[in-house]
Amino acid sequence: MIEQAKKLPDTNVILRYLLADEPHLYDKADRLFERVRVGEEKVIILESVIVECVYVLTKFYKVPKDKASEKLQGLLHYRGVVNDDKRELIEALSLFADKNFDIVDCILWAKARGYGASLVSFDERLKRLHEAHP
Repeated sequence: MIEQAKKLPDTNVILRYLLADEPHLYDKADRLFERVRVGEEKVIILESVIVECVYVLTKFYKVPKDKASEKLQGLLHYRGVVNDDKRELIEALSLFADKNFDIVDCILWAKARGYGASLVSFDERLKRLHEAHP
């Protein structure tokens, strides 16, 4: 059996879907993500796209961190999201919502945990977090 092709949605497709602010574009994004939600379509959501989504949602659209995190975590839980790093991205978004760290530091922390790697940083708060939760 041939594996279904995977797609890489960009930031704008995800934002139009989450915000539903441009009806024509939302309809296209909704069709894709409804298939992804039930596992009929496979996508990989890149880490860089997650970072850009967080930035645009929180800085440009003024979505509170916890709400932006909740929306993106919900999307990552869709059956058709097939990222190898899905667990780490969800963990990073959860930390981002709960603590005063930027999303890149949260991803770095979650990836270090997931890889069983040491976190090298000059940021003392981030190092303490990693030491407390390796």
